[in-house]
Amino acid sequence: MPSERRFFPEITSSSHNSPSSNTLLPINGLTTSAAVESKKPYILKKCIALLHSCASSIPKLKQVHAFSIRHGVPLSSVYMGKHLIFTLVSLSGPMQYARKVFDQIPHPNIFTWDTMIRGYADSEDPDSALDIYRKMRGSSVQPDTHTYPFLLKAIAKSMVLREGEKVHCAALKYGFASLMFVQNALVHLYGACGRAESALQVFEKMPRKDLVAWNSVINGYAVNSMPNEALSLYRKMCFDHVKPDGFTLVSLFTACSELGALALGRRAHVYMMKVGLDKNLHAANALIVFYAKCGNIMEARKVFNELEQRSIVSWTSLIVGLAVNGFGDEALTLFKEMEMLRLVPTEITFVGVLYACSHCGMVDEGFSFFDKMMKVYRIVPKIEHYGCMVDLLGRGGLVQQAYDYICKMPIQPNAVIWRTLLGSCSINGNLAIAEIARGELKKLDPKHCGDYVLLSNLYAFEKRWSDVHTLRKAMLKEGVKKVPGQSLVELGNRVHEFVMGDTSHAQTDAIYGMLSEMTRLLRLEGYAPHTSNVLADIEEEEKETALSYHSEKIAIAFALINTPPGTSIRVVKNLRVCGDCHVAIKLFSKIFKRDIVIRDCSRFHHFRDGVCSCNDYW
Repeated sequence: MPSERRFFPEITSSSHNSPSSNTLLPINGLTTSAAVESKKPYILKKCIALLHSCASSIPKLKQVHAFSIRHGVPLSSVYMGKHLIFTLVSLSGPMQYARKVFDQIPHPNIFTWDTMIRGYADSEDPDSALDIYRKMRGSSVQPDTHTYPFLLKAIAKSMVLREGEKVHCAALKYGFASLMFVQNALVHLYGACGRAESALQVFEKMPRKDLVAWNSVINGYAVNSMPNEALSLYRKMCFDHVKPDGFTLVSLFTACSELGALALGRRAHVYMMKVGLDKNLHAANALIVFYAKCGNIMEARKVFNELEQRSIVSWTSLIVGLAVNGFGDEALTLFKEMEMLRLVPTEITFVGVLYACSHCGMVDEGFSFFDKMMKVYRIVPKIEHYGCMVDLLGRGGLVQQAYDYICKMPIQPNAVIWRTLLGSCSINGNLAIAEIARGELKKLDPKHCGDYVLLSNLYAFEKRWSDVHTLRKAMLKEGVKKVPGQSLVELGNRVHEFVMGDTSHAQTDAIYGMLSEMTRLLRLEGYAPHTSNVLADIEEEEKETALSYHSEKIAIAFALINTPPGTSIRVVKNLRVCGDCHVAIKLFSKIFKRDIVIRDCSRFHHFRDGVCSCNDYW
């Protein structure tokens, strides 16, 4: 295969000293491409024809390129460069190659500029699309109808909101903002950059809304943790008689996953099979994630097993799903099965594997997989992998080793790493290292309420109430508010939301009557409240009352009075389940003979017959 070096002889040292028949001498700094092309127009046409008919792969394209150079087509040829770059981009070829070709063209036309922007937008280097655009404007080349959709796509990929807003203004200035392709790109951009409301504003001003626009605005809300808004837009789309596709279902399953809306997601699954979208791999992968995030790992495995084709995303989705649901052994078995099929894991796959080790207390296995990731698969660890390793050590009770590991990390630890360590200190009662971690977090993310709560946890456990009060005064001074506990439970076509001590529900009297009965039955089982989980200097009786009204207990009481005996109960909580609730829910599963699944901010807890899948390790 010809090397890339041979195709650009003018940048090699030999070409400057002794030009060969394959190079052309520059005149006034530019190659006389027009003169040569006018003498041999048939050669240029032949090379372009070869590109269109024969260049079906990058090696074949390089052969055509080499042929053109040998037969006198100059490197600065506008027409050859234009078709060469277009073919390269169409083949998803290396953009470094395209850039070298592009840089030889003295005056590229708008088609070539647009092609370069498109190529970078689809590549792993979307930032360079903006660089090309700036050079285009500096060359006084006017954008056309194709410029902004590709450019906005690249900016969305880079998630540089400020630049996106500038380009939005430019599109308005040049009269392109009313084009549907530009509007669709703007909706996608704002959604990708966390500005779902701005995406909706653009969307509502569109005179004609196609399926792409609907998908973009729904996805914007789904990926920005606004599932209710995403589902509302989906209903509007259906009322407008717009038929959903695989991308719509991906957003729908994402929203249902966020809410833990199993029944609604199941209806979407039925629709998906009815219209034949179960063959759509993107939608099927989202379905695996949906069932896993709803705690129904058996359904996730069933969807996986029924796939005719499985991508690495399919395998990774199930591995991560098994891990967060507490089935670490099964996750690692699936990973080994994937390896036997000679599938190459990605960096995300290894996040799932390390997560499985972390949440199942497999410290040695975790370090073994971490080494394998680097040495066998040549994957450079990212901050997420180091975070898993810190979590692995911390959850294993090795807090000092976790701190030492952070100090020796080759990359700068971020707030998440220090917060993971702080959480481990809270679980293991290591106040000294907790204060070090909190000191680092004050520099990186000083207003995160969870950090105050974790440290307050430790002070309260040590009965250092003056430190608790000092910490809370600091919270008030900084304007930091504690995130209230919130639990969601699905019933029928609705998702019901509860907070601690909630009395706003229509069934409040019945719910609190059931809570009293639950507390009575717990005491008959020998239950004693874990009052250390109440972070306040109040009497023990008041602490016991506070524990009874935690949001997950209210949600379970609501489910018990509204569902038939034996029905599984699924609750989604925004915070970590406290130790007292964990003990109580284990007993609830035994007393009421119910399977209870709790998804907190950390993992899943599957309660059955008085036992939790996490083995009291979370």
